[in-house]
Amino acid sequence: MEKHYLSMLVDNKSGVLSRISGLIARRGYNIDSLSVCATEDERLSRMTIAISCDERTFKQIQAQLAKQIEVEKIVELKDSDSVLRELLIIKISCKNNIIPEIVDLTTIYKAKTVDITESSVILELTGRASKLDSFIEMLRPYGIIVMARSGLSALQRGATCLKESD
Repeated sequence: MEKHYLSMLVDNKSGVLSRISGLIARRGYNIDSLSVCATEDERLSRMTIAISCDERTFKQIQAQLAKQIEVEKIVELKDSDSVLRELLIIKISCKNNIIPEIVDLTTIYKAKTVDITESSVILELTGRASKLDSFIEMLRPYGIIVMARSGLSALQRGATCLKESD
């Protein structure tokens, strides 16, 4: 199975997210990542979906989504011509004697320290999923207390962009 990415402009209305995710779920596929946000046009939302499936199935899903009334525009995003990012916020156990080690890791991964107390530190990192996965694994020995991870956000590189007028 391959990882596929879709970016869609959809009507900014109640129930659209449910219908889109339901369409994929009814076909027995799991959404790996889903992100929905406002756009520069208040009538539209941008949905970015990552799904693992074979090429044939992906084309079927893409065609079914394109038929939905609420979907204004849909495009497949390729790794080579898109910027794909996620956000991770992670709280780990932290004692004074390990602060230098944590500082070293945040420097290597270009993470930000957003909160620190006597017993914990909260770090923020953005990047590709593989970078976030690696950072999480490096932090496991310190004791992960809790973490939150956003869905994938993505834009096409260069002059190409997903807009209703395109």
